[in-house]
Amino acid sequence: MGSGQGTSPAFGMANLTNCEREQIHLAASIQPHGALLLLRESDGVIVQCSEKAGAFLGLPGEVLGETLQSLGGDLWSRVRPYLGARIDTIPVPLRCHLRDPAEPFTALLHHPRGGGLVVELERASASSNVSAQIEQAIQTFLDASTLQGLCDEAARIFEDLTGYDRVMVYRFDEAGHGQVFSETKKPDLEAFLGNRYPSTDIPQIARRLYEQNRVRLLADINYQPEPLVPRLSPFTGEDLDMSLCLLRSVSPIHTQYLKNMGVGATLVVSLMVGGKLWGLISCHHYSMRFLPFEMRSVCELLAEVMGTRITALESFTQGQAELSVRRLEQRMVESISRDGDWRSALFDSARSLLLPLNATGAALLFEGQILTTGEAPATEHIRDIGRWLEPKIAAGVYATASLAAEDVAFAPLIGVASGVVATRISGETSDMLIWFRNERVRTVTWGGNPFQKISPADDPLELSPRRSFAQWHQVVEGTSDPWTPADLTAARLIGASVTDVIVQFRSVRILIAQDQLEQVRQQVQSSDQHVVVANADGQILEANPAFVALLATSDRPVKALDDLPYYFADPLELQRRLKALRQSRQPWRGEVMLENARSERRPLLVRADPVMSSPDRVLGFVLLFMDLTERKAADAARRRFQEGILQSHRKPKGPLQSQSDLLLQTLLSSIIENAQLAALEITDGIDMARMPSLLESVRSSVARTAEVLEQLSLRSGDADGGRP
Repeated sequence: MGSGQGTSPAFGMANLTNCEREQIHLAASIQPHGALLLLRESDGVIVQCSEKAGAFLGLPGEVLGETLQSLGGDLWSRVRPYLGARIDTIPVPLRCHLRDPAEPFTALLHHPRGGGLVVELERASASSNVSAQIEQAIQTFLDASTLQGLCDEAARIFEDLTGYDRVMVYRFDEAGHGQVFSETKKPDLEAFLGNRYPSTDIPQIARRLYEQNRVRLLADINYQPEPLVPRLSPFTGEDLDMSLCLLRSVSPIHTQYLKNMGVGATLVVSLMVGGKLWGLISCHHYSMRFLPFEMRSVCELLAEVMGTRITALESFTQGQAELSVRRLEQRMVESISRDGDWRSALFDSARSLLLPLNATGAALLFEGQILTTGEAPATEHIRDIGRWLEPKIAAGVYATASLAAEDVAFAPLIGVASGVVATRISGETSDMLIWFRNERVRTVTWGGNPFQKISPADDPLELSPRRSFAQWHQVVEGTSDPWTPADLTAARLIGASVTDVIVQFRSVRILIAQDQLEQVRQQVQSSDQHVVVANADGQILEANPAFVALLATSDRPVKALDDLPYYFADPLELQRRLKALRQSRQPWRGEVMLENARSERRPLLVRADPVMSSPDRVLGFVLLFMDLTERKAADAARRRFQEGILQSHRKPKGPLQSQSDLLLQTLLSSIIENAQLAALEITDGIDMARMPSLLESVRSSVARTAEVLEQLSLRSGDADGGRP
């Protein structure tokens, strides 16, 4: 078994009590619809192979110990250019033949961990042109305006392309549980649409392999695994790492799981969104079914395009929430000028506060007072919830769909407060916004009883994850609808906006409420916002620690607005703006570049306003500075993304330069269009810190898609020897 045998069970050693540790990438065997060879790259000698490799390849004897060149045909000449190349993320496909030119093979090359070069061989299918179908599928994905519509169309498209009896789009939730989100099937089959499956059905090690190896084929559920000879890799003395092997045997536990469902063959394609496993396209057939590599590559390509579109749709939803939040912020700012307070704007319309989170009620706890809208608990209960939430929201937004499950003392409140989201709105831990959702009693349909007790078994072939896959219904009480990532983003944005408005409001109070000066000054100082408050003569009354820290100096105190230009890259422009602010009472919104005492440059957004007690009398000025470093990084990421997209759009090497491949060029253009649309719909207001990584995931997906597309161009290359 190798060195990991004592702690990590491999095939034949696992039962349902330890399958989470089953080392499925160390299968030591393959499915018999192909052959596996492990080469020593220095001389091309086969040092490990599948037991019946010679017979599969139509050779008269054993291949172990032979050189790849001795097998005949053009295989060696096709493989040789890749010796020493870095192939450790996506296997490289080649079309080749051995001794009979009329029997083409698809060879897939990669370097496994530990050394050597793996060559997997399958019989190649006759060349077929599916470019028109791919182009139509990509356009369908582009036209989808909702996530449900996209997944429904994807299920139909994959059914048409692959011919499987059932195609499901399987989506993971935050807890790792899966749900059949979309489905197409033969009319006589039981529907699985809406069924949920527990996270334990797909162990974490399997999920990691789905991220590495994006397409997994099981051609015949009743296959007999073909062992590797010798069992251990000569390079490591341990089982061969088969993480990227397309022929790798399937876990006996998973095989038994599928047999319990009556499935005869499967194809599973990973859906990656933002660099993470978002879900699966799971295809079931009720008899054996082999899908050629070329068509599996089409499936991988479409799944990559679909993942990019999912990114765009989810980002667009969050962008819409941000738009609602910005409108709410504007009303609060206007309310300060009109009414001297911001809370009336927050609560004058229940819809504006509740709709962004689809909440049924909300409460504001601010300076010891409570305001509510919609359906909310009684005031004394809100105070209890607030005290309970204080330590939980210190690090940001807190959410639960079952408050009573978190603390049984709140069980009597499930009618109005089953679900809770809360966020801080100031430096005071007791100041917060809370949203509520009432209880929704609902029935969750599981594919089999997820709570059925597991009985360990000695023989893996006898294992039964759940012997009956009849639907099992669970009545869920005491919970609300779960809060989505978009809901939490909206809560964070509203909380941040209220925080900004509160800082501005409290800054104004410094000028108009001298009797409360010390209290308000402390509140402003504790804010993370960068604030400067000056009187009508331009003398600074307050520059809070957050702003002083930006300047990084203690030997040149800032006493007046006229001292500020010294710290900026363009002092003359800042002087001009401050003069207009003081003399013309002209508000200022703009970007400046701070250059502090340590010569650090930092882009800032300035919001400077005069504070008026009457139309002709100014009390002073409030300046808020927002750090734009993350936004600039996002802008740079967007530029790099566009440059990367343009690079991807250049003519590819090899056959794609041919005039006969104009249709493939068109496909690449559609893929680029999909990625550019995703970039436009990923608004920079979602989460600025995530923007570069999110754009990079889309760019990486495009690069991978383009590579898969180029692989698809490897059509019948027998006549001219193909290309390396």
